[in-house]
Amino acid sequence: MRQKKDAQALRIKLRDLQMVQALAEAGSMAAAAERLALSQPAISKAMSELEHGLGAQLLDRSSRGVVLTESGRVLLERGRVILDEVRLGITEIDHLSDPTQGEVRVGTSDPAAVVVSEIINALSRRYPRITYQILIDEPTTAMRNLRERKTDVLVTRWIATDDNDDMKAEILYEAPLAVMTDHRHRLLRRKPISLADLMNEPWIHSPPDSLLGRSVKAIFGRNKLMVPPAAVTTNSMYMRLNLLATGRFLSILPVTMLRHPSNRAWLRALPVDLRDSGSAACITLKKRRPAGAVKLFVEESRAVCKTAFWAA
Repeated sequence: MRQKKDAQALRIKLRDLQMVQALAEAGSMAAAAERLALSQPAISKAMSELEHGLGAQLLDRSSRGVVLTESGRVLLERGRVILDEVRLGITEIDHLSDPTQGEVRVGTSDPAAVVVSEIINALSRRYPRITYQILIDEPTTAMRNLRERKTDVLVTRWIATDDNDDMKAEILYEAPLAVMTDHRHRLLRRKPISLADLMNEPWIHSPPDSLLGRSVKAIFGRNKLMVPPAAVTTNSMYMRLNLLATGRFLSILPVTMLRHPSNRAWLRALPVDLRDSGSAACITLKKRRPAGAVKLFVEESRAVCKTAFWAA
């Protein structure tokens, strides 16, 4: 039986792996078939044959669509790596004669988006044939996207843990957290001031299960305080900044936000010591060989972030 399964594994085609991935993302045979330019009966037949050959059910089928079984999820995760390596291999072959072209898929978070813009601006002047796809997410989601090969490189706030030991991080600049508000807020005129003085203010918090939400909880904990109740909880940086601009709210954000050109005129940090030392990093997967254009992006991120603007 083991030999039969090993032989079947050798006969799995890239198209089979693409089908599993499409079904996982689309959630139905019809939507996956449309995405792959196949007929619904064709994709249904192919999946049935794959399940028969592997001796395992890959899909749970119902009137609402399809979801992967545990076996299906295992094949999906392994298949993503195979498809990604094949894609990168084709890209490398295409660009062996000229590594200064290609596509870089960059994951980042809102606070780090300005430095990604600086990196792309500098790199595009020297290598105009490199193109970019930028995916902005909360850091926890962005790290998942990197693992799932949806992005090639990640620039965001970095906290080394056992959960991310599969990643390689190069620290780019220091980005500690600070209490942010509008330049007209009455507390900017008050000195001295401590975190305990801010407990009854209207706060904007990140979701508690996000990286920033967990960091905020740790900050209040180090100061022997409970996290104050949120007037607003949101993962939208646009909404957060709009509310801060009213001059009523407080929120904890990376100091990088003060360097955004659109924020310099009005956004301020309260003089409160949060006892936080955060960093932003350029992050890649350890076991993933980067293409030439990705290597150039990593090198440029290092060069851009050595400037006084980011090092300050």
